[in-house]
Amino acid sequence: DMIGRQVKTLVNGSQTAGYRTIQWNATNDEGKPVSAGLYLYTIQAGEFKQTKKMVLLK
Repeated sequence: DMIGRQVKTLVNGSQTAGYRTIQWNATNDEGKPVSAGLYLYTIQAGEFKQTKKMVLLK
């Protein structure tokens, strides 16, 4: 979330090379629905790491 708390881990492990699509069902790691709002997400692959914003609308 925008405070910096981790909400959900979607993938945590090695992946083979290639394109991936991941969908988030707007729940946290406990399976509870999260509120609409602004969230940060991070994508990391080897040395590459990028954080961006997303807006969740309900």
